[in-house]
Amino acid sequence: MAARETVDPGEPVLGSAARHSSFSVMASEKSQDLMVTCTAPVNIAVIKYWGKRDEALILPINSSLSVTLHQDQLKTTTTAAISKDFTEDRIWLNGREEDVGQPRLQACLREIRRLARKRRSTGDGDAFPLSLGYKVHVASVNNFPTAAGLASSAAGYACLAYTLARVYGVEGDLSEVARRGSGSACRSLYGGFVEWQMGEQADGKDSIARQVAPEWHWPQLRVLILVVSAEKKQTGSTVGMQTSVETSTLLKFRAESIVPERMKEMTRCILEQDFQGFAQLTMKDSNQFHATCLDTFPPISYLNDTSRRIIQMVHRFNSHHGQTKVAYTFDAGPNAVIFTLEDTVAEFVAAVRHSFPPAANGDKFLKGLRVAPVLLSDELKAALAVEPSPGGVQYIIATQVGPGPQVLDGSHDHLLGPDGLPQRDL
Repeated sequence: MAARETVDPGEPVLGSAARHSSFSVMASEKSQDLMVTCTAPVNIAVIKYWGKRDEALILPINSSLSVTLHQDQLKTTTTAAISKDFTEDRIWLNGREEDVGQPRLQACLREIRRLARKRRSTGDGDAFPLSLGYKVHVASVNNFPTAAGLASSAAGYACLAYTLARVYGVEGDLSEVARRGSGSACRSLYGGFVEWQMGEQADGKDSIARQVAPEWHWPQLRVLILVVSAEKKQTGSTVGMQTSVETSTLLKFRAESIVPERMKEMTRCILEQDFQGFAQLTMKDSNQFHATCLDTFPPISYLNDTSRRIIQMVHRFNSHHGQTKVAYTFDAGPNAVIFTLEDTVAEFVAAVRHSFPPAANGDKFLKGLRVAPVLLSDELKAALAVEPSPGGVQYIIATQVGPGPQVLDGSHDHLLGPDGLPQRDL
């Protein structure tokens, strides 16, 4: 495992000679070529972002709050290389070359290069005499399903912004760069619990991410991702949001009258480690988000029958125990994200196995953190009162709260070879 360096994205990215040593991992003898590889995490919103007040700048109609998941289980890895020998910008995603002219990708590149030029003009860029006219090659891979409602775009664009900043010597907060790719990407620039402040300024300068609490704040908190489908969703988030803003009266009411108080309450629950309050508010906000999707015209439905069975199972599990021991949340997709505490994980995983027996992958049904098997009581089985749905849940990823983006120092971690092309089957 390569050594990793974790850096607060609010501090100068290239502020010292010690930092410089991390970025010259693949500086070639041609002196002005540079290659950097970083990783970035997935984040899961517990107070949802849905809808923009400015489509071009990606400015939200409400603030949101998320939990950063650990990169040992879910991450994007990105390598960026800059060279005088490159004739054009190029990008590969999960091994396939993609259109580098995609508008949001171009927005990120333009913003990073603008910030790099600004830094150069102030005379702070001497340590990196790279020509800003050099082209960049980027390769990125996810170790989880892309575009299936697992926040892949957030991790992807956060990783892109973080990596490009290191290649181009850009300092300071990267919220605006990441946000221009995917709004929620700015939340993946921090570990722990993160708020994306909607801001009020027309230029979006105050629409930034801020850490509410670090990843070690709530060590007992665990996260289970129930993968129902790894297929690409039928209605993308960008199109869905735009339609909701145009047609849903519930969305406007939610943004103006509900979310502000929920942000305050969720922050309190996190800081005080109030799981009952955290769990109930998480579920209520997920339900309201999907209600706005149904209030959209034509309606949008990201949940499927298995998603709804999971919701029912969670409530029956909690009712059996007489308290809220697990909580669900769903982003724009059918996969469930379950929050619970460490002492409840094993029993709930057993409940999932009972309700959704593994089809043919029993030994691979549970991925990530180890969970000791336990037997369900007859009383809980009776309380769940479900007709088993074999294969409904494809597999479970067990994880926890984790840190923000990291730099990989080993040259073997690079996704691009010295020629700037993918060097292995990604």
